Amino acid sequence: MPWSSVDYPGRQAAVLFVIGCPWRCPYCHNSHLWAGEAGLSWPVVRSFLETRVGLLDAVVISGGEPLAQASAVHKALVEIRALGFGTALHTAGVSARRLQTLLGDLDWIGLDIKGPFSRYDAITARDGSGAAARASVEAVLRSGKPHELRTTVHPELLSSHDLATMLRELTALGARSVTLKNFRPMGCPDPRLATTYRPWLTSQLATELRAIMPGVVLPDG
Repeated sequence: MPWSSVDYPGRQAAVLFVIGCPWRCPYCHNSHLWAGEAGLSWPVVRSFLETRVGLLDAVVISGGEPLAQASAVHKALVEIRALGFGTALHTAGVSARRLQTLLGDLDWIGLDIKGPFSRYDAITARDGSGAAARASVEAVLRSGKPHELRTTVHPELLSSHDLATMLRELTALGARSVTLKNFRPMGCPDPRLATTYRPWLTSQLATELRAIMPGVVLPDG
């Protein structure tokens, strides 16, 4: 249960990682959480959080994929808010219906965007994932909750054309900003990706992406 100043922008937060994810993105840095047995029980976690009241601002629930355990996560969020903490969720939007049940108890959402919706099934290795993600983006934007849309970029998985298409799709849905992040090999379940990664952001591409979405956040290098 690490402490973080980056998982919920502007807040000092504890981060809870839950087990389980139905998708199999090849660049995932938490693939060890795809399956397995849970670690700490919720009563133990709650007891720890009680000792951090007044010391931390918020609690972030991450994974894995928290929506894989939406009922348990909802119960936890209610109790976390009762302790006085802000609440945040990291999700890939695997189920818009489940996400919708949590939005009322969230103060901030970090929503991972895999690419253009047409590329989702190939990236996640799961049919129908693009439709689920699109509906989740729509739910988050409709909620008006503070959020960050962010995309991990590996040029073997997303081309310059893919990135431009993705920004157009998200702009059409009403998004005003997406944070693009470079692939990191830490925890990656596909070793090939670590050896094939190369710098992808050129000045020309940066200009093209900003023309599509002026609020896009680009990595330094």
